[in-house]
Amino acid sequence: MKQRRLISFDWALKRLLRSKANFEILEGFLSELLKDDIHIQEILESESNKEDRRDKYNRVDIKVKNKRGDLILIEIQFQRQLDYLQRLLYGTAKAVTEHIDEGEPYANSPKVISVSIMYFDLGEGDDYIYKGTTIFKGMHTNDELHLSDGQKALFHRNSIPELYPEYYLIKINRFDDMARDTLDEWIYFLKNEEIREGFTARGLDKAKEQLDILKLSGAERESYERYKDDLHDQASMVLSTYGIGKLEGRLEGRLEGRLEGETIGEQRGEIKGAAKSLIRQLQNRFGTLPTWVEEKIDKADLPDLENWSLRIFDAQSLEGVFSDKG
Repeated sequence: MKQRRLISFDWALKRLLRSKANFEILEGFLSELLKDDIHIQEILESESNKEDRRDKYNRVDIKVKNKRGDLILIEIQFQRQLDYLQRLLYGTAKAVTEHIDEGEPYANSPKVISVSIMYFDLGEGDDYIYKGTTIFKGMHTNDELHLSDGQKALFHRNSIPELYPEYYLIKINRFDDMARDTLDEWIYFLKNEEIREGFTARGLDKAKEQLDILKLSGAERESYERYKDDLHDQASMVLSTYGIGKLEGRLEGRLEGRLEGETIGEQRGEIKGAAKSLIRQLQNRFGTLPTWVEEKIDKADLPDLENWSLRIFDAQSLEGVFSDKG
């Protein structure tokens, strides 16, 4: 029997899961991922709570506090970002500083858990779920540093990794659709927007009940369909500019390579293609480009061109695209 269509988790995160009545769904996902009994105390303000043009696509995020006072940042990212790992670092650091008041002891710094659900490939690796923690190891003895009994009492934690931010990276496109455990059942839902008969993961029964697209009102369903269309349009724009530009550059490079060496020619051609696609994107977003922008692009190398291309969707001005602060 064909599974009933469910609302995608990213749209639910933006519209439905912020309601206390639906905390059970989010608690189920986090409990399966973190291997802990998670109970949400409150939803905190985050960037995607704000409605603006950029709210429609590319990134969805939510910040919750559990009953132990830990901050959990959940982010869904659709388009690739070369410096995404550094952005995660910035996000956790910002969360720590925002939630400790001036004059408080460092012992009151909150525990932060960062969960990234990514619909693009990040780095090189074969797994689809990665966890990052902080440990200290002896440079001579290779032993791991542990908390003293006094520190355990002060921090109410048993180990050093429990003090520092934890990072969970879920690479949805790497998942092979084989649900080997209850966490995989959640990953299957995140990828396919359906919950199979027999799935027993915590929170999925509630998700199946509440995220049925047929339960949306007419206005909500129209809003959901527009949101999905926006995601398709955004992906097509990236392919039509950045992706096609790189392909054109490679072809140009091969032709040049016959005269000056294939390797050098392909590199130069790829830079030219990336520059062309960047100019198209900038013109579509900001109109006629000033001379200083063209000069900056003309002198740039490939990493800079790729980085600027990824900033276009969030930047509010040309200066924001080319800012050294990133």
